[in-house]
Amino acid sequence: MPADAAPAWPAMSIAQAHALLTAPGQNFELGETEIGGVSYRTYKNAPPSLRELFMLGMTHGDKPYVVFGEERLSFAAHGKAALALAHHYVERFGIRKGDRIAIAMRNYPQWPVAFWAAILVGAIATPMNSWWTGEEMEYGLKDSGAKLLVTDDQIYARIHEHWRDMPSLENVIVARTDNNYSNDPRITSLESLIGETRDFAALDFSPLPAVDIAPDDDATIMYTSGTTGRPKGAVASHRAILSNIFNGLACQARSFLRRGEQPPAPDTENPRALLVAIPFFHATGAFAMLVPSMIMAQKLVTMRKWDVDEALSLIEKEKVNSIGGVPAIAWQVLEHPDREKYDLSSIDVISYGGAPSSPELVSTVRKRFPNASPGNGWGMTETCAVASYNFMEDYLNRPDSAGHPAPAVELKIVGADGQTLPAGEVGELWCKGPMNCRAYWNKPEASAETFVDGYVVTGDLARLDDEGFLYIVDRAKDMVIRGGENVYSVEVENVLFQHDAVIDAAVVGIPHKVLGEEVGAVVQLKAGTDVGEADLQHFASLRLAGFKVPKSILFTREPLPRNANGKVLKTELRKLFEESAD
Repeated sequence: MPADAAPAWPAMSIAQAHALLTAPGQNFELGETEIGGVSYRTYKNAPPSLRELFMLGMTHGDKPYVVFGEERLSFAAHGKAALALAHHYVERFGIRKGDRIAIAMRNYPQWPVAFWAAILVGAIATPMNSWWTGEEMEYGLKDSGAKLLVTDDQIYARIHEHWRDMPSLENVIVARTDNNYSNDPRITSLESLIGETRDFAALDFSPLPAVDIAPDDDATIMYTSGTTGRPKGAVASHRAILSNIFNGLACQARSFLRRGEQPPAPDTENPRALLVAIPFFHATGAFAMLVPSMIMAQKLVTMRKWDVDEALSLIEKEKVNSIGGVPAIAWQVLEHPDREKYDLSSIDVISYGGAPSSPELVSTVRKRFPNASPGNGWGMTETCAVASYNFMEDYLNRPDSAGHPAPAVELKIVGADGQTLPAGEVGELWCKGPMNCRAYWNKPEASAETFVDGYVVTGDLARLDDEGFLYIVDRAKDMVIRGGENVYSVEVENVLFQHDAVIDAAVVGIPHKVLGEEVGAVVQLKAGTDVGEADLQHFASLRLAGFKVPKSILFTREPLPRNANGKVLKTELRKLFEESAD
């Protein structure tokens, strides 16, 4: 073998890589910690709380933390603003440890300032979905018992008429406003407290607020997407959020070891740039991007809302290294007709999660960006984002897998009888690890169903292979049962994705009086392509059993309806079939 040739892959097994990463004295050394009466594998070298992570971020100085249009917020300026706001929380608004501070705004530079200020005073930061209606905002604010809300003008306009029905909400801070709220002493402009983004760097350094924070103190309430029923507030501790960071870093390091290379140390002198295409109120946006940047000194390039044309321009202008979010976002970049007009050579990672991705996406990444590493993973709000990760050669060799769990994470597949199933069999996925949320806020019955003996009962149908790699088969509630036969929507969607004309697809059950359900699909076509229902059904029939082939296919040129977390709104798709039948 030539001296510069790459070693045969894999250079070591998953177990060998984990043993190296978690050995005594290593960054990812594991211990056992009892939390809430349950013993977990925990990372010994994780900071005790998010406050220590914030202080580490301050050491990055004038390096950019958040870029929003022409506004640039450095780590030092952000730190000064967050510390100043934290003191206002305590001294002006009477916030104490454990109080809930709600944050409802777009991905403005003020979002992380409001979030970190809440963390610094020991409050529970409670992000609200900025897509919610006024009624939904009222629900979230009442459910969490938020004492203070930090919002922007547009979202406050949806909330103000509901305030009288939220007795716990004492004060509102409105950012980026031109309105004069001086007639209501309960409303304060954020700018009157800490100035505008450009003013943050001139603020004085304030001391850390005097409050004791333990690893298992509550840090956040992050609301689930609520595609069915009311959203639930998943409560995460400081340890849980920090464990999520260590999970992600350990999985990335594992990929390098499997390649036969030493994992690179974070290069904070030449930090990476990430395009943040999803909201900070999402677990991925907050826990996998915003918070870890305090370690990595990464620049977060944000947008007011997702727009693929703006994204391409920003990638070129800001030399973005990593893009992703949900698979639909990656597809839009990869398939954009004007992609070649932009310099996208800085991209070296395209990763995604939050929704099923087709194996076709991996090969498309490699074709369009041969020097970029594709990555995906599995996680949920209740696991503080990533619990398993598939990256580099592991992903190329298992493009239909959601990866292998991190060293501190335990996965098992549970059958209908409650027993653990062997490798290869499909059942419900259960996930245990220090990154798990402890409960749903104020929902003991739902908590008892979901959080069992340290595990999150996920509602995902999945299987594990002999090496422990995870394969998501479907959401239990999305499975189509046709005449007693189970049809996993992800399997059918993956086949539809293989057609050259298809950029996005989703499968739902259509009511049938004899079979119970038939398979239906809604397909978004790529620009400049066309395909008929019969042709696509024939394409699917060559790759699927007959009962799995969609009986009816609806076509659209517009993106499929998704919630703010990137999940397809299948209830909306079912309505399309009802309308087409009328």
